[in-house]
Amino acid sequence: MTDPIPVPPALRLFDLAGRVAIVTGASSGLGAETARTLAGLGARVALVARRKDRLADLAAELGGVAIAADLAESADLDAVVPAVLDELGPPEILINAAGNRFTTERAEDESPADIHRTLELNLVAPLRLSQAVFPHMRGVGRGSIVHVSSISGRVGVPGIPQASYAASKAGLSGLTAELAVQWARHSIRVNTVAPGFFRSEITDSLYDSERGSAYLRRNIPLPAEGTAQDLVGAITWLAGDAARYVTGQTIVVDGGWTAH
Repeated sequence: MTDPIPVPPALRLFDLAGRVAIVTGASSGLGAETARTLAGLGARVALVARRKDRLADLAAELGGVAIAADLAESADLDAVVPAVLDELGPPEILINAAGNRFTTERAEDESPADIHRTLELNLVAPLRLSQAVFPHMRGVGRGSIVHVSSISGRVGVPGIPQASYAASKAGLSGLTAELAVQWARHSIRVNTVAPGFFRSEITDSLYDSERGSAYLRRNIPLPAEGTAQDLVGAITWLAGDAARYVTGQTIVVDGGWTAH
């Protein structure tokens, strides 16, 4: 029997073997790709989203646990972390990737119902899940929380009305800084990744239209089309020990959109 090949020290920085991770919005897109990457690095992943059928397939693929939940519903949200504890144990990683834009109305016409739905899912749910994992991360002695925001939380995006969405995403950066300071003494790190445009179920129509694709080419300095994988690298870095001295930050991954 041959000895196992030693893992280079540099790669150990990204080793998540045995760590329990929760990924919300895991039924598709960025959430699914993040879950695949964390599992590939050894994490035991709890997949959280509304679409149970998609979750079940991905859980079978990754050897993870599927937890169907509508995070805009208080009862569903409250049940997530207890389910993770029962199935996998105390979570050390929380990736808040679930989010949505519920209206395309201009700011003056957004309805109260759409505003509340947007804030509940995009801002309130990440805060409440962070509260729920806190005692377990404190008990383990470490933890990493990564919120997924948007460049719309930092700059206005011409031609795409999204006032409540932008407010919710900007709120994540404020939440990140505050939780990072409060929980640093417990070695719990809290950061945000703010994506620019990348192809997803929400943006397919923009990428597939001639006018939309031209708009993106004009405004993104890097020539490559952004994908979920481009974001997963930043999320994975923040989740593990490679970023053990990074907390309270919003990391922008946008192909240079906000740089010009």
